[in-house]
Amino acid sequence: MQAILNAFADLGLWGIFFLMALESSLFPVPSELVMIPAGILVAQGKYALWEAILVGGLGSLLGASVNYTIGKYWGKPFILKYWKYFFIKHNKYLEAEVLFLKNANWYTFLGRLLPVIRHLISIPAGIFRMNIPVFAVITFVGATLWCSILVLLGYYFGEPVIAIFEKYFFEVKILVLVGMVAFVVWFFKKKR
Repeated sequence: MQAILNAFADLGLWGIFFLMALESSLFPVPSELVMIPAGILVAQGKYALWEAILVGGLGSLLGASVNYTIGKYWGKPFILKYWKYFFIKHNKYLEAEVLFLKNANWYTFLGRLLPVIRHLISIPAGIFRMNIPVFAVITFVGATLWCSILVLLGYYFGEPVIAIFEKYFFEVKILVLVGMVAFVVWFFKKKR
């Protein structure tokens, strides 16, 4: 625990920015292991509360923008070229595009608050060419809200919270995955 805090203290706010940028892209950096220690450092007086939250939100926006760009320039051509290997039919792709664009703001905002999905939600936003300024604002607001929750957990509860996340991180991932699969099954049954 002390090693994590020392690493974050040495990296400073730029380190939080960089790690949150990685977290919001396709790299597996858990935001809980970045922002909760940042909250502990805020409690120790190393940073101001607003600094840690703002830097985390801006880093998340940068990482999400990279994913958006990947989706925008390479996502649709990739899907259309290799759709048959992923069992995606062209008409289903068009239906997904209409559905996403109809609810893009909500999907993007809520996606920023859900583990696993928060790493990926920017890709369909890019594929379906969501309005860039709207995407940026919604992503920043959602990511900053998520960072606020984690920083405040670290600030108020500190080290025990990190121990809980470390102990149950695998189980939480499994629960989220099971929930996503259950939702997909429910969705397809409802559509039929």
